[in-house]
Parts: sequence; C-alpha cells; structure tokens
Amino acid sequence: MARLRDDFLWGGATAANQVEGGYLEGGKGLSSVDVIPKGDYRKAVMRGEMSYKDLPADSYYPAREAVDFYHHYKEDIKLMAEMGFKAYRFSMSWARIFPKGIEKEPNEDGLRFYEKVIDELLKYQIEPVVTICHFDAPLYLVDTIGSWKSRKMIDAYVTYCKAIFTRFKGKVKYWLTFNEINMLLHLPFMGAAISFEEGENREKVLYQAAHHELVASARATKLAKEIDPANQVGCMIAAGQYYAQTCHPNDVLDAADKNRKNFFFIDVQSRGQYPAYALKFMERKGITPEMTDEDLQVLKENTVDFIGFSYYSSRLTGTLNQETEETSGNVFPTLKNPYLERSEWGWQIDPVGLRITMNALYDRYQKPLFIVENGLGANDEVKTDGSIDDDYRIDYLRRHIEEMIKAVDLDGVDLIGYTPWGWMDLVSASTGEMKKRYGFVYVDKDNDGQGSLKRIPKKSFAWYKKVIASNGENLG
Repeated sequence: MARLRDDFLWGGATAANQVEGGYLEGGKGLSSVDVIPKGDYRKAVMRGEMSYKDLPADSYYPAREAVDFYHHYKEDIKLMAEMGFKAYRFSMSWARIFPKGIEKEPNEDGLRFYEKVIDELLKYQIEPVVTICHFDAPLYLVDTIGSWKSRKMIDAYVTYCKAIFTRFKGKVKYWLTFNEINMLLHLPFMGAAISFEEGENREKVLYQAAHHELVASARATKLAKEIDPANQVGCMIAAGQYYAQTCHPNDVLDAADKNRKNFFFIDVQSRGQYPAYALKFMERKGITPEMTDEDLQVLKENTVDFIGFSYYSSRLTGTLNQETEETSGNVFPTLKNPYLERSEWGWQIDPVGLRITMNALYDRYQKPLFIVENGLGANDEVKTDGSIDDDYRIDYLRRHIEEMIKAVDLDGVDLIGYTPWGWMDLVSASTGEMKKRYGFVYVDKDNDGQGSLKRIPKKSFAWYKKVIASNGENLG
C-alpha cells in the first residue's frame, strides 16, 4: 500500500522569538514578544489585560536571548542536516526586517541574516518553510496604532511581505502567513500584539483585528503569486478536535459548535468567504467587523494552497455540568478525558486524535495538509555521562507518526510534511520556561537564563534520524 510521498518533508519547527535571541542586534527593533516576561505577570500580558509598560523593572524577558540561534545558526543547521532534515520551518522576525514597521526600505542587516540562514539550509538540501508572522509585531506599531486593531497594519504587513518575497524569490517556496491565527481570540497580545483599553468591547476589537489579519493574509497570498508563481502559501491553525463528553445531543451540538468556531479563520482563508455561522454569530453579538467590498473580493480571489496546523491534543467539552476537572493544552481549556494520559504540564496525549483532526481538516477543505507543529514538552535530565534518555518523547512521537501514516495510507489524506515542534530546546511560548523541553537537541540553559547554551543530542535525535531515513517505515 502507498505510504508517505517520496518527497515527504520531514523536519522540525521553531519560532524566531523562541530561539533567535540577538533581540537588538543587526538593527533589529523591539518586537511585541520582546516585552512578554516570564513569571507571575506573563499570562496577564499575553491576554492583553496588563500593559508591558506596567511591569516591574526587574522583569526577565526570555525571548531576548532565547537559545541564541542568531549566533549558533550554522552549528544548529549542521545538526539538522545530521538528522537528515528535508525541511525546517522557522519564522522571520518582522522587527528585524522593519525595525519600527513604518520604514520605506527594509533593514539590510536583517535581510542578510535570514539570507545566510536560508543559504545554509539550501547547502544541505533542507527546504525552508517560512512563517511570516509568528506571534510577532514591531513594538512601535503596537504603541502607535494598536497593532491589528488598526487597518493600517495591513499595509505595513504587505510591505514586509513584499520585501521577503522579493529577496528570497527562488529560495523559499513554502510560506505560512500567520502562526496559529486562531490564538488571537485566546491570547490577544501574544497572538496579535493586542492590548485592551478600559471600556473597549473586547470581542468587537478581536473580530475586527481578525478581519484585518484575514485581509492581510489574502493580500500576501496574492503578492506571493505575483512575485513568484511557484510560491505555495498556507494558513496555520492551532488544531485539535473537540469530543462530546457524552452522547447527549446537547453535548454533541456543543462539540460541533466549538469545532466550527475553531475552523473560523481557515474557513475564510481556504474558502474565500465568511461562513454563514460566523456572520450570524457576529451579527447576534453586535460585533460584525467593518469590511469593504474590496476586502471581500481579495478574500474570495486569494485562497491558500495548503492547510498548516499544530496538533498537541484533542479537547473535550460537555454541557451537563458533570463533576469533571479541567486541564489545558496549548492554551485551550478542556475537560479531562478519562481515557487519555497527560504530560507533566497537563496537556492530554491523544495520538488517535491527530488522525481524527487530519481527516476533519481534509474532508472540510480538500487541500493538502502540513503538520507544522507536534511534540511533547518534558523536563529532560542530563545524566552523569552527559546522555539524555527521552524515551517518553520517542514514544509520544512514534504513536503520533503511526496515526499520521494511517491518515495518509488508509484514509487518503494528502500530507506534505511533518515538522515536530521545537526540534531543539527553546523558550516555551505558554510559560516562558526552558525546562519545558521539546527538542531532539538539549540546550544548556535554565529557567533563569543561566547556562552555556551547549547543544547536546538526546536519544530521540538518533531515533528521528532513522525515521527520516526510512521515510517513516522504521519507527522502532
């Protein structure tokens, strides 16, 4: 039977703000993620409920150094090549290329840095997969126009896109317009650099910002094709199916409704129009965004080529007020599923849920899928001999890859590639921690920012190398 395609893109994924560091080097401006602290105030800032300007003077900002990919990129890409990576999904920092977001010309030092990264990848035949905006916006645009609250943000984003599409024409084929675009509704400042003023209608603000991002995504898709028709542009969602807690019709309806709301952004990006359920919801709540005929036209004419998504866990919902504890996974609150184990951070582990999610997405859109994040955050320990035995990570990834292959082999899902999250240890987006490790490669750094930054391959490094070499046939 057919399994994965011969040109399947095995690799790994990171984000600039979680690995790059060098936060003011090479002319880079301050970014929204540079002012999100670790510690007690992190969630309040990420939710847009507390201004970064009100943080204590001794706050620690882990994204500012992260794991210093900025200075270690050659060493790190060599490790990717040693594992046999076919692709590396990474993001560019908008503020590294347009420090304030308003410049007429891009920052050459910023472009040159990413050019060196891309050229190094291509040297090893590793396909760059670039996220244009991964929880990242120039802080100047946040402070002056309110980020995605403002329609002006669309033109600033398109200017940024034009610079990178032009510079990397022929070198980058795969682009993702926004990382986990639906995160805007759950962690507004982290997801879209949005904070709230007293008295603002938060839902109205968020859905207007969502509209601006959707229009920006469509305009970027159009521009990408104009500059290079070979470009493939995808959307990206934090995915994971909601299950009904019981077979009571109200539970089934509640799960269906939550799944549909999670699809909202990519319904627009993939189908080219606002779905009826979303229009009715916004009308009922009095939060319908201001939109022009031109907006609707650009959405209609510039749909994405593929569906990128992250998958960490399924979700469980119910309406019967049964005594069930809640947990969380990738920010999304969920009832605890008694049939699933959980990670140290309470994220439920559901490999079969990946297959369910893949089928839901493919059935809905009939466009190629790309799993651009999947992984296990765990507190790895370095043994006295310097080795790191992360069998739990191997088990997690093996079981997910098995279900991924079933979705392709048995269900007929068209899948481009698989880039598990945090191929190397990085700063956790949700907690700002380093001890919540995802990587095949250990990075010597602790939660307080101390450490040598030495890179140490874990047991999973050799395992994943065999997986790639066998195109998923050898998962032992």
